[in-house]
Amino acid sequence: MDQTYDPLASLRRADDPEIDVFVQGTVFLDIIFTGLQAMPKSGTEVWADGMGSCPGGIANLGVAAARLGLHTSLGAAFGDDDYGEFCWRSLEEQEGIDLSRSRRYPHWHTPVTVSVSVHGDRRMITHGHTAPESATDMIGSVPRARSVLLDLDAERPLGQGHPEREWADRAAAGGALLFADVGWDPSGEWSPDVLAQLEECHAFMPNAVEAMAYTRTDSAHDALYALADLVPLAVVTNGRDGAVAIDSGTGEEAVVPALRVEAIDPTGAGDVFDAGMLVGTLAGWPLLDRMNFATLCSSLAVQEFGGSLAAPGWGDIADWWQRVRRQPTSNAAARSVQRRFAFLDDLVADVPVGAVRRAAATIAKLSDAQAAGSDAGPPTTSPPAAPVTTPLPKETP
Repeated sequence: MDQTYDPLASLRRADDPEIDVFVQGTVFLDIIFTGLQAMPKSGTEVWADGMGSCPGGIANLGVAAARLGLHTSLGAAFGDDDYGEFCWRSLEEQEGIDLSRSRRYPHWHTPVTVSVSVHGDRRMITHGHTAPESATDMIGSVPRARSVLLDLDAERPLGQGHPEREWADRAAAGGALLFADVGWDPSGEWSPDVLAQLEECHAFMPNAVEAMAYTRTDSAHDALYALADLVPLAVVTNGRDGAVAIDSGTGEEAVVPALRVEAIDPTGAGDVFDAGMLVGTLAGWPLLDRMNFATLCSSLAVQEFGGSLAAPGWGDIADWWQRVRRQPTSNAAARSVQRRFAFLDDLVADVPVGAVRRAAATIAKLSDAQAAGSDAGPPTTSPPAAPVTTPLPKETP
C-alpha cells in the first residue's frame, strides 16, 4: 500500500485547517486513445495501441495536489450514472481526495471528453451540461483551508458576491490564500475585469500568451512585472522557455529554464505546475526552489499520457532524483541539473520507499524513466511499463 509523504509535516499545528487546498470546478470522464498512426478518414476505422480512462477537468488539479501530499478537498457535481460513479470512486478511494463538498445529482449526465493523441498532438471531443445548481449552493459551508486553487473569469468575479464565487469569498474571509490561474479567452477580449480580481488573490499563475494578452505587453517578462504590481506572487509559464516569477512578499525574483524532455502529452501539465508551486509556497521554500520543483513536476507529467493519471507523486520525484544523482557528470548539462535540484536531497531523504506514485492505470508507453536523451537521466534496467487499459464504465442510455 502506498505511504503518504507530508511536505508540510513540520509546519502543522493543532489549530491548523484540516484541508490544505480546496478546488472547485467541473469533473469530466476523460477517455484517452493513444498510439494512433493517423486520424481515421471518412468511413474508415483505425485501432489505437493504448486506451485508458480517468477523471479529468478540475480533477487534474485535485489529483496533482493530493499526490504531492496535500490534504485536498474537491467541490464538484457528479452524475448518478456509471461515469460519475467511476470518477467519484477513483478520486475518493484511489487518490484519497475529500469529496464531502461534492454532490451526486440524479438524472444529470457526467461530462465526457474523448482525447485522441496522434504524433504528440491532441484532438478532443467533449459533451456536457450545466451543473444543476450553483457552486456555492452545492458546497454549502466552505471547509476551512490553507489555500484555494481556482480559475478566474470576467463573468464570475471574485469579491462581488457572485453566486458562483461566494464560496471562494467565504474561504478567503476564513484565511485561505487564493491561488489563481486563468483559461483561454475564446472571445479575444481579454477583459481587464479579470486582472481586477487579483486584489483578492495571493498568487496568479497564467501562461505567457494569457499573461501578455491580459497585460497588453509583448514579452513574458514585461507581463510578469505588470502582474507583480497587482498580486503578491506572480508566475508566468512560458513552455519550452521555462517560467519567471516575482514574490513581492519576500522580494525574490526567479527565472528557471524548462527541463529538456520528450513531451508526449501536455494534458494537465499546467495543473501539475500549479500544484507544485502551491506545495512549495505553503511549505515556505525559497522562490527558486519552488519554481524548479514545479517545473520538474510538470516535466514528469508531460512524459506520460493521460491527464490526471500522469501527475507524479513523491515516489516518482524521489526515483527521478536518485537517477539524476547517479548520472555521470561528464558534461555541463548533467552537472547543471544536479546543482539546480540539489535542494531535493533534504526533501527526498524523508520520502518513504512506498511513497505515492502515479496511478497503476497510467497508460504511458514512454515515461520519465525511459525518455532517451532527456534530463531525466539514463534508462533504468526495468522494462518499459506496458499500456494498461482501465475498465470503462458502461454507457448510459
